[in-house]
Amino acid sequence: MQEYTAARGEDGADELWLTEHPPVYTLGLAGRDAHLPRVANGIPIVKTDRGGQITYHGPGQVVLYLLLDLRRRGAGVRAVVRMMERAVIDLLDEHGITAEGRVDAPGVYVNGAKIAALGLRVRNGCCYHGLAFNVDMDLSPFRAIDPCGYPGLAVTQARDLGIAGAPATLGEDLLKHMLRILR
Repeated sequence: MQEYTAARGEDGADELWLTEHPPVYTLGLAGRDAHLPRVANGIPIVKTDRGGQITYHGPGQVVLYLLLDLRRRGAGVRAVVRMMERAVIDLLDEHGITAEGRVDAPGVYVNGAKIAALGLRVRNGCCYHGLAFNVDMDLSPFRAIDPCGYPGLAVTQARDLGIAGAPATLGEDLLKHMLRILR
């Protein structure tokens, strides 16, 4: 992402990357030691250049990276954050789940529990990083940290909300919603 963003010219295509990660904690630029894992659980911690604090990524979580030229789109970071939230909210709405974004703590929440975390980096008018949507995963690694820097923040996932679907399937659905919003 960093290399692509650094090398892209004014005509460089926007890209969306959909993936899952092996177990890893990522620590954003605002990351503080107070939010790091409280137990040694063997999960590596990787410092990254996205905004925000610490979060967990693992199998069963869909990660959608947005490599967008914000200048060309005439969009700022807040607008892109709202677009990412909207894509998740719309996906959940298709399954009868009411979700919301929060201005004070970006992400998507269902009944106060976070189901999607967001983090971006902007360089030379282009953004990268994106969102992580909990689909069907082991949520226990979140209990060892202060997710997104919020002690005691509850997290949830699509499976626990009664949404049956493989991460790859829900990832493709999320991608469709994101593409619709970006057009």
